Amino acid sequence: MDAIRNTVLEAWMTEHGYSSNSLADAVNGAVADLTGRIGGLDGSSVRAWKAGRVTWPKSATRKALEAVTGLPAVALGFVPRGRSSSLTPAPPRQKEPDMKRRTLVGGIAAAAAAAAAAPGSASPRRIGMSDVNRLNKRFAEIIASDHRHGGQLRIEAQAAALAEEALNLQNAGSATQRVRNSLYASGAAFRSSAMWAAIDGRRYDVAKAHMREAQALAEMSGDQAIKFRIWSHAGTMYRHMGRPADAIAANDVARNLHITRRDPLFASLGLARQGAIHGTAQHRTETRRAFEQAQDAMQRANPADHRPVWLLAFYDQAELDSLALSAYLALGDYPTAEYHAHRCLASRRPHMVRSRAITTTRLAHALLAQGAADAATAAAIKVPADAATRHARVSRMLQEFGAALRATAPHSTAARNWTDHTTTWRTAA
Repeated sequence: MDAIRNTVLEAWMTEHGYSSNSLADAVNGAVADLTGRIGGLDGSSVRAWKAGRVTWPKSATRKALEAVTGLPAVALGFVPRGRSSSLTPAPPRQKEPDMKRRTLVGGIAAAAAAAAAAPGSASPRRIGMSDVNRLNKRFAEIIASDHRHGGQLRIEAQAAALAEEALNLQNAGSATQRVRNSLYASGAAFRSSAMWAAIDGRRYDVAKAHMREAQALAEMSGDQAIKFRIWSHAGTMYRHMGRPADAIAANDVARNLHITRRDPLFASLGLARQGAIHGTAQHRTETRRAFEQAQDAMQRANPADHRPVWLLAFYDQAELDSLALSAYLALGDYPTAEYHAHRCLASRRPHMVRSRAITTTRLAHALLAQGAADAATAAAIKVPADAATRHARVSRMLQEFGAALRATAPHSTAARNWTDHTTTWRTAA
């Protein structure tokens, strides 16, 4: 029997800008993250998927592909071995030279339809707010896991899978418009968490793919809070990528949403993140002004107002000080950076394990830049080994700290202590 072309995978690749070779490279990298050994795919492997000659990739490859795309394999048009496809291949579309007819929202709908049509999916039923509430409980678990571990591929994959679960419910039965909007909002929330995990793990290409999916779902939900979260994350992503102009533009989208006029706490977060971006761009006056305005907005916020769990879980005075620490460190104003680091650590909530590690590492940098090598090393040694070796951002900052310490005080006791300390990480790994 002739192979049935995988038009769903082709559509996903077109909308996300992947060629056969670039998708093979991305999956090979994800295989390395999962197994420790880089995958052996090339462009011909992906072309075999698209042509339908391979309908169910091997386990490690399949998991890596799901990590890259954020979608389960069945939602990408693949069919488990031993099962016949329940999907009818789409007829070829006529191409238009001036515009793409397919949109991101259309791609999401196609993926959801594929997953809903997959063998074993539930029969149609009434979808209600109890289904939404069940998803929201899982969202709280994702938030808690992120604050403890951060940046991990498994958090990203779990969040992406839950986003797909929320989307598949749209096709699993009848629902009111309120429920449908809430499901889209849940899907956007999960997808934005996958985006954040990828940002935190410095997997920026994957983060951008999650961002596009999240933005489309957020538009369909009409939820201002989740729109704010996604665009604010985008601003942070571009800041970490060293693209301050794009970061300011993305963060401005978040700050111009009317939710920032209704709720000063949203306004405060938008301003604080804007201040961090200005610090990266070396805008001293704008940095100071943004943090003054962020502090003022936070003081005007009513603690009793209802707010989403993701905001309440992390944004407080400690986070404002953390963003100020990042900004003033980038500006080279090390005493001010140190001041905000101590304030942040004094009020950090216990569940913010990942954030405490980042703050402590930045404090070490601020101290070393002021010539306090012993104090800086003592601070850096306090970073837990798990964060130091497994969190991409923390690992990179500590490597930079070690290089700076060896450059400024190569024969000091502090440098020897730091070398001995990092050796224990390698032997324990």
